[in-house]
Amino acid sequence: MKKILSTFALGATLLSTAANADFTRVEAGAGAWSYKPSGLITYTDNDGTLTNTSLEKSQSSAYVWMFIKHPIPILPNLRLEYATVHDDGEASGKYNGIDAGVGTPSSWDLTQYDIIPYYNILDNTFWTTVDIGVDVKVVESDYTAKEISPISTGGIVNIAGVTQDYNEKDTAVVPLAYLRGRVEIPATDIGFEADAKYITYDGDTIYDVRAKVDYTLSFVPVVQPAIEVGYRAQKYDFTSKDKKTKVNMDFGGLYMGIMARF
Repeated sequence: MKKILSTFALGATLLSTAANADFTRVEAGAGAWSYKPSGLITYTDNDGTLTNTSLEKSQSSAYVWMFIKHPIPILPNLRLEYATVHDDGEASGKYNGIDAGVGTPSSWDLTQYDIIPYYNILDNTFWTTVDIGVDVKVVESDYTAKEISPISTGGIVNIAGVTQDYNEKDTAVVPLAYLRGRVEIPATDIGFEADAKYITYDGDTIYDVRAKVDYTLSFVPVVQPAIEVGYRAQKYDFTSKDKKTKVNMDFGGLYMGIMARF
């Protein structure tokens, strides 16, 4: 929660700076994303391999985004995003001093902060906008397998019925290419938009893509509210540098939110 508040504080600071520097446009939005996870995660060391399989239960999470566009060509514009995904799964196997029986309940939470400097290639030219940039995606992973028995070591036999939760956390910073396109329908307040963040390297692939339609209440002065409805899909397919962790997870589903244009 502190990091979320820090993100909003950063946004507020940037908004204040934008006002003072005569920025030309600010947009922000928030909503809910309903998605279905699928895939598996494995952890491997000298004890063995712990395999976590998604139960593919539908989930719902909040998202927030904001972008600031300014009139200085040499400086990139800025987009900020926050989103989380959650998966309930089942773990089995041995890893890092623990022994999970078949069907051990588990969960995986992924918190994502996206910092995207970008440039306008087209800026509402013939009702078309195209942006390119780089997404610096900060990803916080939190994996938990519940009520696992410790592995007996050094000739010591574990007491029957004694269990513990196993938790593994990690943070990574991933650079992705960013591309956004938008088309507005003339004489209407309807817009179609899609964006993609993508990287593939040495067998690893991560992407985050969206497509949406939005409707703006343009008759409202100063701050124009809008609604957005779309589809979002994410893929995390990678192996950690130490080769112990392998992730192959997908998330996809509809989202809906509200927007404001300043």
